[in-house]
Amino acid sequence: MAKVYPKAPIVSPYLTLKRESFTIWMKSLLCHSNGCTVFDSDGQIVYRVDNYDKKCRNEVYLMDLRGKVLFTIKKKKLLVFESWEGYKWSSSSTVKKEKPWFKVKKYCKYFFMGDLACKVSAGHDNYWMVRSSAGKADFKIVNNDGNIIAEANQKQSSSGILLGEDVLTLRVEPYVDHSFIVALVTVYGLVNRKM
Repeated sequence: MAKVYPKAPIVSPYLTLKRESFTIWMKSLLCHSNGCTVFDSDGQIVYRVDNYDKKCRNEVYLMDLRGKVLFTIKKKKLLVFESWEGYKWSSSSTVKKEKPWFKVKKYCKYFFMGDLACKVSAGHDNYWMVRSSAGKADFKIVNNDGNIIAEANQKQSSSGILLGEDVLTLRVEPYVDHSFIVALVTVYGLVNRKM
């Protein structure tokens, strides 16, 4: 008699099951290009954004280590307002052009969140990217309930020395898709003209 085995659930390789820490270097590893490189806690490259054109390009790509595109991020400009749309690539290596997976709108001097806030709409969920008062490079991503789901701070060496403003420590809370968080960090870099 043949045995029947239950089908194992598909778990996203980008889903955090525990709190994870990443190092973000707001530089591309390629010569003559802008972007950022993301390292895991073991020092391995996990994500990269390479922009071969000029800074603040209208379209950038978030890729994994092997160059597989995970998100296409496009800048939209309506009169004086800027917004960004993120399109998630499917497993068949094509972007779903019908609807953006997330949208980001910039709000300056938002009255209760400091001097810069960006509203993120992702389906039925909303988030805020908020600049921290602790430092220029520091910011956090919070959900509508005010819970922090990710936080970026200027990286410190083990002896407590602050590294440059282009090197960040990103902490992502459990059960959060860190590819989505890195896409939002990419948008935050574009908003602040760091890429």
